[in-house]
Amino acid sequence: MQNNIKIKNKRVSWEYYLIEKLIAGIVLTGTEIKSIRGGKASLADSYCYFEGGELFVRGMHISEYSYGTYNNHIAKRDRKLLLTSRELKKLEIKVKEKSMTIVPVTLFINDKGFAKLEIAVARGKHYYDKRNTLKEKDHKREIDRHMKR
Repeated sequence: MQNNIKIKNKRVSWEYYLIEKLIAGIVLTGTEIKSIRGGKASLADSYCYFEGGELFVRGMHISEYSYGTYNNHIAKRDRKLLLTSRELKKLEIKVKEKSMTIVPVTLFINDKGFAKLEIAVARGKHYYDKRNTLKEKDHKREIDRHMKR
């Protein structure tokens, strides 16, 4: 079974420096996984937070399943992320001590058919950092353009 569902959060690399990436499982309901398999999800403006020693993602939008009935899910509910206790402790220490945040980068379906969320420990960029990123991107585009000629 070929799964090519890969939903990316395009603003993350623009807004943050990504320091360390991890892959986490997500606790979903039946209609949520069906919507994800249909590509009906968005990671824009979503972030992760700790509550009671567990990690949750807030702001991830999974559209309601079109064939769902009264069992359909709430589109923007908070969803629990599945990580080992060692990973959770390590992430919580980084977030508390070094003023960093955890952001979702990519939502995908693995080979076994489970939905996974790639998360990253990130530090916010300042305005001048964003300008430098844009300059580097334009410079790389110019170099590639000249190489093709």
